[in-house]
Amino acid sequence: MLKVNFKNKIIIFVILVVLGFTFRLLPHSWNFTPIGAIALFSGFYFKKKYAFAIPVLAMFISDAFLGFYNWKLMPIVYGSFLLCVVLGFWLKKHKKWYTVAGTSIIAALLFFFITNFAVWIFTPWYAKTLSGVIQCYIMAIPFFRNTLLGNLFYVTVFFGAYEIIQVLIKNKLAILEKVFGLVKKKFVYINENK
Repeated sequence: MLKVNFKNKIIIFVILVVLGFTFRLLPHSWNFTPIGAIALFSGFYFKKKYAFAIPVLAMFISDAFLGFYNWKLMPIVYGSFLLCVVLGFWLKKHKKWYTVAGTSIIAALLFFFITNFAVWIFTPWYAKTLSGVIQCYIMAIPFFRNTLLGNLFYVTVFFGAYEIIQVLIKNKLAILEKVFGLVKKKFVYINENK
């Protein structure tokens, strides 16, 4: 993996935050947003202090436009995305295509189980019984499907685009090194034959 300078990291940081809040504001299927993928990507490619900030900023900015909701649920939703960042830290040491896909699925499952348990506890919508919590999870299955599909789609886009850009940059540098090497050889040859 090529090292990315600080300026480019800031640009990527801003792009991720803007994409995160923009896609939440645009019309979309419930929970089909890039926030989970952004959290995984941030954990993988950024240092901790920046990685945690990216999904939180994207959520907070979009919530400022959409309207803040139940103050008991919001920290749990945000915390679920922060757990996705932690998954990204783990992924950094275990990066294979199947671990990237697997962490996308795990992130969706974590979000599903944690946030819906909180919905069951903190809202009056479901009875505070075993059948109530089961009903809460059953009612949330369509949201889970969209979360899972969103994670898989956006993780593929973000990780794929970043890796393709890395390869293109590496190839461009290799070409420049070859050209520079040829020019240097030619220059040495000309100077030696004067």
